[in-house]
Amino acid sequence: MSRKRIGKVILVIVLGAVLGSLLGQLIGLILPEGVVKEFFLRSGAVAVGPGTLDLNIFSVTLGFSVTVNVVGFIGIGIAIYLLRWY
Repeated sequence: MSRKRIGKVILVIVLGAVLGSLLGQLIGLILPEGVVKEFFLRSGAVAVGPGTLDLNIFSVTLGFSVTVNVVGFIGIGIAIYLLRWY
């Protein structure tokens, strides 16, 4: 059994989330207002708030935020399933 590199696994999961979220937004544009549209556009967010490094000469502020909708989670699941063959 070959071990997959962690970088490849993370890349596939991120691509699955991005493509799934984009597909969910497109589906949300097509659907009329209602419960189904709200379901597809419902999302969850994870954020690491901005941190600042101030060195008197310059300062750097870094932050990270991820928002994935329901179809994005489905995309992650499909990506992980497809990763089994690659």
